[in-house]
Amino acid sequence: MKNLITKSAFFFMSLMVLLQGCSSDDDNTYVDPEPSGPKVQLSTDAQLGSILTDSDGNTLYFFSKDTKDTSVCLGGCVDIWPIFYSDNLTVGSGLNAADFATITRTDGQLQTTYKGWPLYYFSSDNTAGDTNGEDVNNVWYVAKPDYSLMYAKAQLVGHDGNNYTSNYTIGDGETSYIVDIEGRTLYTFRNDTNNTNNFTNPDFSNNGVWPIAEITLDQIPSILNNGDFGTIDVYGRTQLTYKGWPLYYFGQDLERGDNKGVSFPAPGVWPIANVNTTTASN
Repeated sequence: MKNLITKSAFFFMSLMVLLQGCSSDDDNTYVDPEPSGPKVQLSTDAQLGSILTDSDGNTLYFFSKDTKDTSVCLGGCVDIWPIFYSDNLTVGSGLNAADFATITRTDGQLQTTYKGWPLYYFSSDNTAGDTNGEDVNNVWYVAKPDYSLMYAKAQLVGHDGNNYTSNYTIGDGETSYIVDIEGRTLYTFRNDTNNTNNFTNPDFSNNGVWPIAEITLDQIPSILNNGDFGTIDVYGRTQLTYKGWPLYYFGQDLERGDNKGVSFPAPGVWPIANVNTTTASN
């Protein structure tokens, strides 16, 4: 009888341990090692290098007219360039989730952005890995993680509130120009000479008005030529140049897409830089 009781007690205790183990497992939440939801990842293109694609390998694009915190690809444009959006975005290795955000477009739709640039597909990309949208009309570019510059196209609006054309006369019309990857406009100074900064004071006391562009050049849009860029030493600091022109920001360009410097202190004293910029003279 004693042995029977002992065996029964042992069986009961074993059963309780087993049940507790099962109950504990039921209380644990399973964590999927690959979170669900659309994913942006890095893919490698033979010509373009590292590019952004979705989880199926479909290429994503920037629109260089999206200089502000919104998209200007509206109406029929989105039929050709469908927007990319995810409300549960995951990012692949080599990407930083903090670089992605969501905007509400003027048409009410949501769109995912990367480093401030709204993301799109191209309807003429037929298979994963296609990059047929690269440099279409000089305004569409494959989205890349390592751009240091972008080529923008927008209306110039001066510090005086007037619209300006590409020749710095008052009027309407889009102008193409170089910006950094954050959408900040880059300028040249009319009084500079080839690879010589004639504006900045040795103590940088006027650098707040026209800060020098201290940019380490990496990838650039295909419309631009790496050979046109260089650097100069400015009192111990390194300034980026384009076609021999030292590049600057305007201290009063406070928002993404601002290009107020085109009229300060007078129109054309501080021109934007683009592919039509002539080489600085000696």
